[in-house]
Amino acid sequence: MVNVAAPVIGYLLGSIPAAYIMAKWRKGIDIREVGVGNMGAGNVIREVGLVEGAVVAVADIGKGAAAIAVAQFLLGVSQAWVLGAGLAAIMGHSFPIYIGFRGGQGVATVIGIFSVLAPLATLITLVPLGAVLLISRNIFASTLVMGPLLPLVVWLVEGSTTLTLYALGIVGLLVFRSRHRLREARAVVPKEKQRGLR
Repeated sequence: MVNVAAPVIGYLLGSIPAAYIMAKWRKGIDIREVGVGNMGAGNVIREVGLVEGAVVAVADIGKGAAAIAVAQFLLGVSQAWVLGAGLAAIMGHSFPIYIGFRGGQGVATVIGIFSVLAPLATLITLVPLGAVLLISRNIFASTLVMGPLLPLVVWLVEGSTTLTLYALGIVGLLVFRSRHRLREARAVVPKEKQRGLR
């Protein structure tokens, strides 16, 4: 029963819709109905504000970190179930029970998960992600950089086949969930340039 409790708690934590709550509180909007339609920090930054988006990012990272930390704290929970709690947190973010199972992609939640499982590898991965973000101002582009790097850095730093395969699986899930997100990259291009490309 304790093993099963870990992913259940992870899912419920992941389901906390920080971006939805922030957008409703600050502007009275459903963040899923504006901008690129993603329930994440990037969309909140563009549609609500930088500070609000930063708060959402911290909250979403915290959900992933808390899911793993709680699972590790529970006595008798095996590594497989701890990793399952992290996956459940991503599912909670993507399909939150509190707001009709329509959520976001879960990139920040993944960062939170690996910040507990592999803190040094996560920190190293965040450096190029942050650099791309500063240069491009495009969260989607920075995510594309993080995707292939995370499993590689986890392998190099942790030397764990289990964590590396886990990272690969999660990256694959994010790619699948983000397959329609190329329009986000277009959303940050100034309208003048968009007209010039037509």
